[in-house]
Amino acid sequence: MGTHVLSVRIDGELLERLRNHAAKRGMSVQDYVVRTLIRDDFDERFKTAVDETEKFYGLT
Repeated sequence: MGTHVLSVRIDGELLERLRNHAAKRGMSVQDYVVRTLIRDDFDERFKTAVDETEKFYGLT
């Protein structure tokens, strides 16, 4: 899997908040944003898997 570039335009206030969150974790803004996206994607896929499992076992 290769890497690609994604350019995002955000306002200064949001960028500053991202910088603060990243700094608290000793990360760059880029790494912080990527990790956040990965975590959200995992959470969504995990929830889908749980929902499918519950349907299979008739728990919903």
